[in-house]
Amino acid sequence: MSENTHEPIDDSTQLSDGTHAHPPIKPSLPGRPKPSIPAKKPSATKGGKTPTDTTDMDSTRLGTRYDMDATRLGSQLDMDSTRLGSAKTAHTPANAAYSRTPHADASAPGGTPTAPYTPLPDGTQSAPVPARNTQQAPAASTYATWQPQQPTQPQPTQQQPAQPLPVQPQAPAQSAPQVIDTGMMPVASPDVEHFRDMFNLLTENIAKAVVGKARPIRQVLTALMVGGHVLLEDNPGTGKTQLARALANSVATSFKRIQFTPDLLPSDVVGVTFYDQKTGDFTFREGPIFASIVLADEINRASPKTQSALLEVMEEQKVTVDGVTHDVPQPFIVIATQNPIEQLGTYKLPEAQMDRFLLKTSIGYPGHDVSVDILRQLDVTDRAATVDPVLTGDDVIALRRTAQSIHIDDAITEYIVRLVERTRHDDSIMVGSSMRGALALTRCARIWAAADGRGYVVPDDVKDLAVPVLAHRLSLTAEATFAGETPETVIARILEDVPAPVLGR
Repeated sequence: MSENTHEPIDDSTQLSDGTHAHPPIKPSLPGRPKPSIPAKKPSATKGGKTPTDTTDMDSTRLGTRYDMDATRLGSQLDMDSTRLGSAKTAHTPANAAYSRTPHADASAPGGTPTAPYTPLPDGTQSAPVPARNTQQAPAASTYATWQPQQPTQPQPTQQQPAQPLPVQPQAPAQSAPQVIDTGMMPVASPDVEHFRDMFNLLTENIAKAVVGKARPIRQVLTALMVGGHVLLEDNPGTGKTQLARALANSVATSFKRIQFTPDLLPSDVVGVTFYDQKTGDFTFREGPIFASIVLADEINRASPKTQSALLEVMEEQKVTVDGVTHDVPQPFIVIATQNPIEQLGTYKLPEAQMDRFLLKTSIGYPGHDVSVDILRQLDVTDRAATVDPVLTGDDVIALRRTAQSIHIDDAITEYIVRLVERTRHDDSIMVGSSMRGALALTRCARIWAAADGRGYVVPDDVKDLAVPVLAHRLSLTAEATFAGETPETVIARILEDVPAPVLGR
């Protein structure tokens, strides 16, 4: 019987210092024999390669990859060193000389080539850094140790001359009020005096029907003499319709009244073209707008379509129907009334139509004494019917020509322009007045001066008419409306802010 001999298996791993590291001994469970694992034979893989061949190939690839990484790391170190040298050279002062040739330093062991001491800007020298040997790659990267530098003395800074600050543009200051030399103004002519007499006569005649309201009467007569239109806005029962009828009865000319309702059509205002069977032609039938004095009562009750029918005739004093233009009689004036407190069944006038009115005014309630006088005359039921005509239409046209001769100084013209321009830049106003407002204020000031018997306009004429002429042309912002401001109060504030010319000799 042959005896089996087994060679001992060395499971230790030889280390780099020559010793062996033994694997840890795994304890075996008591009572259980340690299983023996048969050794596996190397089997051929696909392509006839064994696992041993695969391991050799992986080792070769790993070595090649390691060589490539080492080469890249060396190249990166060379590039970093080159960049570091370039950065030092870029920050080197012009008066410092550098020697790039390595030389043997006596203090260096073994005569290792070192770089010379580098002079610094403050006079000190930096520590030498060993020069890199370009012929043999270094075994390890060498980094120069940073040495703290001595604190440098602060250099006195040169005081730069202070640059002048840019001058901010200032808002133009209000110019001093201009002085109007009244000695150079034209003397009132006989025509102007006649204008004053006729104007006062009309005022007194209308005052028979509208008692105690001389100011709104004069404003309505101003619109008649200019050739503009009036919007009377006031509460019911204040005499709006009474004033319009009294004016129509004071002037011997045609008068028509239009009662605006929601079902009123534009053809009911301007007229319509119809086919006449007797003549076999189309005939134009004039509407109530074809009159010298037209009363548009409760104008805000009509639809916007009907309201727009008045735009052309109020501006151009012409009516176009079916492509044919018809002229309205002269003198021509539209007196419209509306109730501001009633909202049901009404339509607000658009801004374009509001701008067509020369001025907007209100009558207001009568005073205590006037109310007592009215109650004492209970027998008079229709006061407007008692007014007799004192002028004709031709007389009104002649008075208009006289008003055009009233002189307006350049200072007054500039004052009117400043007032209108101020309405466009005020914080409380969203939409200001246009040039139509400036023209209206100038024409009304002429009438106001002629009614006073003067041949020239004074600043008080402009101030008296600024509110009724400009207020209805403004659109206030929501903030101003919530704050309780009205167009009338805004115009009054602008009159206080803008300096007016003064009279002098």
